[in-house]
This record gives sequence, structure tokens and C-alpha cells, in this order.
Amino acid sequence: MFCATTASIVSGTMAERVKLWPFLIFVLVLTGFIYPIEASWQWGAGFLSQMGFSDFAGSTLVHATGGFAALAGAIVLGPRLGKFAKDGRVVPMPGSNLALATLGTFILWLGWFGFNGASQLAMGTIEDVDAVAQIFANTNMAAAAGAVAALVLTQVMYRKVDLTMVLNGALAGLVSITAGPLDPTLFGALWIGAVGGVIVVFTVPFLDKLKIDDVVGAIPVHLLAGFWGTLVVPVYTAGTSFVTQIIGFAVIGAFVFGVSLVVWLILKATMGIRVDEEAEITGLDMSELGMEAYPEFARG
Repeated sequence: MFCATTASIVSGTMAERVKLWPFLIFVLVLTGFIYPIEASWQWGAGFLSQMGFSDFAGSTLVHATGGFAALAGAIVLGPRLGKFAKDGRVVPMPGSNLALATLGTFILWLGWFGFNGASQLAMGTIEDVDAVAQIFANTNMAAAAGAVAALVLTQVMYRKVDLTMVLNGALAGLVSITAGPLDPTLFGALWIGAVGGVIVVFTVPFLDKLKIDDVVGAIPVHLLAGFWGTLVVPVYTAGTSFVTQIIGFAVIGAFVFGVSLVVWLILKATMGIRVDEEAEITGLDMSELGMEAYPEFARG
């Protein structure tokens, strides 16, 4: 599931304009080559583990990995049609169903208890069970804090609460606590998650300024909050250092981004990775799958 998560991050960023089969080929490379190698550096007793790098459940090994792969893909693929006007303005492209987006966020939130809690990898002793309980509590606290931080910040900045930012704030809080969910206090989980929510609110528009089109905000949530979560581990976890955490993140980032960029460029040069303009306007549900995702709108 961790391996599949890296691919799902990429799909969200590149949605609405990427061809299906080139994307699936990239997923094959990502899950069969890139992820197993970089994950083994830590979880397979590799050189990062021996250096003292710490990533309990994958803020870097899973989430930032998906974020780096998504960043490379978004750069090569380019933005959606009409996303950036000729005068440099960013044209908002709101989601089609905020109710389903909210439901999806809560499903992810629930699944994160398995993501982080099961990473304890043992329930044979009272200590292990207690550790799982602490991880659950910290995971929930970080998610709630990320959502509330994004809620308050968007109200202050935009005079209205931005639900999409609140949802991504919750996910950023979850990503932020994933590197070290066991050792912080509940208050520690609160401020770690809250900073994750703040990161999302500021970095989503920053990506727009860089003309990088990230449909669902996956790069701020998974890459940047993943960095924050990895960096803050030494505050609560003994035997770790900020330098080692930064080195580990940089090494994995360079490897994943570099290989992903090469693969995307090869796919673009050989079979093309972007649908044509007509297909993008019509919608990939019709052009790639031959069916309407929202038939009620088509009838209207």
C-alpha cells in the first residue's frame, strides 16, 4: 500500500491532461524500480539507516517520493489548457464535487491510522500496543491541527474559509506526523500538524506563481509537508540529527526526481504523454475511456 501511495500522488498532480498508457508505464517504473530502491536505503537496513536517518512511516520514503515524481511529471507535462492566462493570471479551476472530496479526505484520514499505527509492526507486548495507541492519538491530533490551521489562515487571508485548503491542511498534518508519530507529545503532534497546514496554504499559490499546475495540491501536501515532517523528527526522537535528516531527504529527492524526469522525458519523446487539445476539452473520461464520468451534466 505504501508503494501504491507514491503512484496515487502522481496521478492527482497530473490529472486532466495526461495519457493513460504512458502514465501506467511510469507507474510500473515508479513502483517496480524507483520506490523499492529508495525505500531499501532506509527500511532495508541500507546506507541511510546506517547513517541514522529516521522515517518511521514514510514522510520522505513514501510521500516526498511521490511528490518528487509528481513534480518531475508536472514540469514535463505542462499546465492544463487555460490554467494560466497570457497576462500571467492564474485561472481558478474548482473541483467538480466538494462533497466527494471531503469524503475522500476522511477516508484517507481513517486509513492513516493503519498507515502509521501498523508501522509499529508488532502487537505482541503491552508496550507495543501502547505505542500503537500513542501513534493513533498523535496521528489524529496532527490531522485535526492541520485542518484547523488551514481553516483559520484562509479565513484571515481570503476573508472566507477555503474548504479545499482545509482538506489539504488535514492531509498535510497527516504527512507531517508520519515520519515520527510515536515520540511527540499530543501537543507536539498538534504543532507539527498545524505547521503542515500552514505550509499548504502558502505553497499552493507559490506553485501557481512558478507556473507548475498541480491539480489537487499533492506537491505541497506530500513533498513539502513531507520535508517538514522529516526535518522535525530530531525534536522528539533521540539519536537523530537535523543534518542526517536533511541529507537523507536530499539524497532520496535527487534520486527520485532525477530518474522520474528522465523517464517522463523518454515517454514524451517516444509515445507522447499529453492528450491533444480536443481530448482535453472534451474530457479524459471520453477520450481515454470512452464513457462519461458525469452523464448528468452531458444531458443538461
